[in-house]
Amino acid sequence: MKKFFAAVLATTLLSGVALAEDKITEFRIGILGGENAQDRMTSHECLKNYTEEALGVPVKLFAPADYDGVIQGLLGGTIDMAWLGASGYAKTYLENPEAVEPVLVKINLDGSYGYHSIGFARKDSGITSLDDMKGKKFGFGDPNSTSGYLIPSIEIPELTGATMESGDYFGEVVFTGGHEQTIVAVSNGDVDGGVTWADGQGAWEDGFNSGALRKAVDAGLVDMNDLVEIWRSKPIPEGPIVLRKALPADVKAKMTALIDGMYEADKDCTYNISAGESLGFNPITHDAYISIVEARKAKMK
Repeated sequence: MKKFFAAVLATTLLSGVALAEDKITEFRIGILGGENAQDRMTSHECLKNYTEEALGVPVKLFAPADYDGVIQGLLGGTIDMAWLGASGYAKTYLENPEAVEPVLVKINLDGSYGYHSIGFARKDSGITSLDDMKGKKFGFGDPNSTSGYLIPSIEIPELTGATMESGDYFGEVVFTGGHEQTIVAVSNGDVDGGVTWADGQGAWEDGFNSGALRKAVDAGLVDMNDLVEIWRSKPIPEGPIVLRKALPADVKAKMTALIDGMYEADKDCTYNISAGESLGFNPITHDAYISIVEARKAKMK
């Protein structure tokens, strides 16, 4: 572990030393919805501890009720770092291109950094495809979720020829509040079908290798054998870990190096913060999200 932090320090020195007066007194990490707030805080406790050691200042974790709470925190300067979905990043960028910069992205076990919006239903419902969902109750997660709203709201109408408005194709369209809420709602029969995110790799019964289904399985919330996949989106670029651009250069360098090296230093912590099995995080830039920014802009119109 000492070698890990020595590497973080070396990266900082190589990046250039910030001015003495350009310091921070605390560091604030925002955690998107997807599971309940306490589970989010617990799974990120290891990152909090590593960050305090790397930066030498107190670290606070924030788990707002919805995605927009994290986005507004980044825009307002009350959150310094977060792992955003691609759509959440697009919204942040469109509101203020100078607010944050993407620095890292989660890497799947096959080396890719894509994932899917997965449509699913209870197996005993008899629903096996979107055709069977006509006239039934469909659950989205959050309006600022890429896989829980943006992408299915574009791709599903292309298949059905209808809008996502209640009564058009689906009998009712509702927002559940997040990925975990959607999974629970489908499992409990509160909605007939819903969408969530997963890398789409690995075994269905495990909830794939990573994503909201994997987290739900780990938490004992759902048995995947009770569910069935009914739709899968085209590959979506995994959302970025972003840092506020206004942070001191040495802080940004330390945090980038910290998370970039986490897979080699602590695979358990990597599992916690990447929602399952992964190869950790690699560098990413804004260019990877241009298509999502354009899709978000089109939906705004």
